[in-house]
Amino acid sequence: MAAILFGSISSVADTSELQRESFNEAFAQHGLDWRWEHDDYVAMLESSGGADRVAAYAKERGEEVDAQAVHATKSSIFQDKLISEGVEPRPGVVETIEAAHREGLKVGLVTTTSPDNIDALVTALRPHVDLRGFDVVVDVTQVEQPKPDRDAYAFALDRLDEQAGACVAIEDNLGGVQAATAAGVTVIAFPNTNTAGHDFAGAHSRVDKLDAAALVGLAQSA
Repeated sequence: MAAILFGSISSVADTSELQRESFNEAFAQHGLDWRWEHDDYVAMLESSGGADRVAAYAKERGEEVDAQAVHATKSSIFQDKLISEGVEPRPGVVETIEAAHREGLKVGLVTTTSPDNIDALVTALRPHVDLRGFDVVVDVTQVEQPKPDRDAYAFALDRLDEQAGACVAIEDNLGGVQAATAAGVTVIAFPNTNTAGHDFAGAHSRVDKLDAAALVGLAQSA
């Protein structure tokens, strides 16, 4: 057996701009005169962790902010947007999942986001693809350390009973690439709208659209 592992929500559906909009709405709800413009947010995405970004931004501005509370509000807004505004799978995602199932490969979602975010994604994508059929779904509650630590991938490999060398990860951000690489998993960089300008030199390769046949072949030969 082998496995194809999607590494984040935005490796399945490009939600990056919805995330940014949700942060800005959360700031307003908490009475903060902050606004993260596109270029600001792109730079922040070189590191992982939404609450950590809020805390770092507050420190930079010399302000005292409850970063966890702001992030919780952002997450609630994001989940509502994800379901109400809808998203579509990224190019090649559905075809890759279908091809993997046809070829008897396992499929997983290996994130360190919240279970609620994953549930919202499952609901939003239900007209296009059923993520409930994945062989493993990892969220932040199942790991000790979030990405870029390797914990999420180590957990997924253990749950799947697979060796790292038999798996291929699809990641859209630098922290995810670092996590997969640290776990010994071959990683394909699949940048989203806001990470397209990042340097994914640590990945095996970089693509703008998933090629189902190529990914299945890479997994089978791993």
